Amino acid sequence: MSRRSKAVKSKERRASTGESQHMRLQHFLALAGVASRRQSEKLMLAGHVRVNGNTARELGTKVDPLSDVVELDGKRVQIEKKFYVLLNKPRGYLSSVGDARGRRTVSELVADIPARLYPVGRLDMDTDGVLLMTNDGELCHRLTHPRFEVEKTYHAEVEGTPSREAMEDLQRGVVIDGVRTSPARARILRSSEDRSLLEITVHEGRKRQVKRMCETVGHPVARLTRVRFGDIGLGSLEPGQHRLLSDAEVAGLL
Repeated sequence: MSRRSKAVKSKERRASTGESQHMRLQHFLALAGVASRRQSEKLMLAGHVRVNGNTARELGTKVDPLSDVVELDGKRVQIEKKFYVLLNKPRGYLSSVGDARGRRTVSELVADIPARLYPVGRLDMDTDGVLLMTNDGELCHRLTHPRFEVEKTYHAEVEGTPSREAMEDLQRGVVIDGVRTSPARARILRSSEDRSLLEITVHEGRKRQVKRMCETVGHPVARLTRVRFGDIGLGSLEPGQHRLLSDAEVAGLL
């Protein structure tokens, strides 16, 4: 029996029992861990997605996840078990699932998890600390979209000792590429003659934001560590180690 015949027969069975599990295709793709809803819509519009053998470009397309055959570039897509992982990312690893240049990626550090995990946001190659990884596209979208204002806290070792005025500038927001950053929380944890350790909490996700904020006030970052994402901290995890989030932690992120 062909895929399409199986899908039709399953739909007839479901119709006879009154069952209905239809959802928008982009929602299905996000739940399957393919990408966020927005990125899934782009994949659909570009003709990468088929439903029961037919290319699905209409954003209003609905599917039954238990009977319809959904394919992305010819490969079957199914909703899989969701994994939520906290990784203590070491420096020297890309926040990516792969790299054409053969550089090390964070995916190598979670290879024991039986799912294709994606980083929630990114940390620079030379930045370490809290990195969440998941195959839940919906949660990934929620945690990275500026509208939800999820806080991220960093420890930044900077050159010199920032003045009160510099710290106030960080707290009010500084102008980067012509746009002022949102207000942040910033304090000095300790300082010596030539270095200081700052704690900075932001809720935006602009590229290299914390580093550029510190550079703007005249104190370049020598080392940057993310110590918290939302309410999730590193705890006792050593660099390169990871663990699954608890149900309570996932609920907290939501």
